[in-house]
Amino acid sequence: MNEIDLITQQTDNWVKKVIMKYNICPFARREVERGSIRYLVVEQTKVKLVLKALIEECQYLDAHPEHETTLFILPRGFEGFYTYLDLVDMANDALFDNDYEGVYQLAHFHPDYCFEDEPQDSAANFTNRAPYPTLHIIREASMELALANYNDPESIPERNIQFCERKGSEFFIKLLAECMGK
Repeated sequence: MNEIDLITQQTDNWVKKVIMKYNICPFARREVERGSIRYLVVEQTKVKLVLKALIEECQYLDAHPEHETTLFILPRGFEGFYTYLDLVDMANDALFDNDYEGVYQLAHFHPDYCFEDEPQDSAANFTNRAPYPTLHIIREASMELALANYNDPESIPERNIQFCERKGSEFFIKLLAECMGK
């Protein structure tokens, strides 16, 4: 298995064994079962090239409605969480600058994700921890439809945090290691 296939497999493991299995995203199961999640490993490490690839991926999604969403995986260059957060801000600006505001939105995940005012070792951070820095490109129209048909969508983040705190950090550290094949 080449490196890109391995990274894709590890991320797919995370989607299935964490996000879907524990209902972190109540909308993931449908897309996993439909096979409509696109995994894109982006090898660029320079911000300008990553942003260009992000917009190209939005254009790809425009032309391929059979792909509901893309996990835009950045295995190198954004290992530092704060560097990654800077990229997230620039990526959101790029969506706006390219007339994708209101068309796509980004969710963001990182191996060292840490919510503001949370300690680094807090289990709550695992709601947004992934094997690799990842931007999740979401179709806004689909998200609006899914949220309209979901009872009390505002409770999802708090429910996830409570679940993670109940399970504890060690549980998720082990689970992520399993996703990586360790």
